[in-house]
Amino acid sequence: MQYLTACVLAAFASYIGAWYLGAIEGNFALLLLLSTFVTGLYWLGERFYFLPRRKAAATRLEAEAQQRSAMSAQAGDLAGEELAQARGRLLAQPWWLDWTAGLFPVIAAVFLLRSFLFEPFKIPSGSMIPTLLVGDLILVNKYHYGVRLPVINTKITEGQAVARGDVMVFRFPPRPSQDYIKRVVGLPGDEVVYANKRLTINGQAVPTNDLPEFFDEDAMRYFKQYGEILGAPAQPKPHRLIVDTTRRGGFAEAEIGNYPFREACSYNEEGVRCTVPAGHYFVMGDNRDNSLDSRYWGFVPDENIVGKAFMIWMNFGDFKRIGFFD
Repeated sequence: MQYLTACVLAAFASYIGAWYLGAIEGNFALLLLLSTFVTGLYWLGERFYFLPRRKAAATRLEAEAQQRSAMSAQAGDLAGEELAQARGRLLAQPWWLDWTAGLFPVIAAVFLLRSFLFEPFKIPSGSMIPTLLVGDLILVNKYHYGVRLPVINTKITEGQAVARGDVMVFRFPPRPSQDYIKRVVGLPGDEVVYANKRLTINGQAVPTNDLPEFFDEDAMRYFKQYGEILGAPAQPKPHRLIVDTTRRGGFAEAEIGNYPFREACSYNEEGVRCTVPAGHYFVMGDNRDNSLDSRYWGFVPDENIVGKAFMIWMNFGDFKRIGFFD
């Protein structure tokens, strides 16, 4: 078994190494599922086969030692010490079980927590400034929109409906192995217009108010900042956004991808107008002029949803950022 285990561990290490070096496109959810399954098999084998065999061997050793008990008390003491050492060696878990069955409880706990409850993410870009900054470590609620099976992402329970203003993590439609985070702007059936750097939904301008300028430490410049209110009137969701007044509001044809339901959107020199298809969502970054979002690559299908982001649990550069957000 030790040689088979060495091959299995080498296969996992090779996959992780190739992923890290960029030779392959990895899938962490699949890797975690396989790790849980493989270590689970070893854990079952250890509990119901390997450990009972080692205990049986230790029992036989004790029985044999009793039959060959020493004649003197001193010899008996020496035999007892040797017996304890030999028994400990027999009961000790071999290395190939330490690295498989021994890791199963931890891997299983991580798998269940990450797949069905909460998943951590690190913000890699500035597309959600000023709500989320580069380096923020966030938590995503995996059951808020309904529990989904890992890897295949099939929904098995109904959760709360996606709402305008939610900060949502989803699998990037042009490249599903990559996770994106944006704010939900349009729901199925909504007509979303973003023109001259102002947002309109179903013919109603989204309420905004002027805020003090925002200083982006990475760009080392100030940006115009607004407060914006999305969501239903009974449950308004205020948030901040920034715009770059030096950039135009329209789109060049070369900037727009050929995405599903492309015919639902029209572009001009002022901005974009889209009607959100059924089962899809229109998302945008809070850093409106520095965000690759639905304006460029289209809509997020429901099956791509990962969960709702709700908390910054750590930022090693600024502990004051730790806390909940919406």
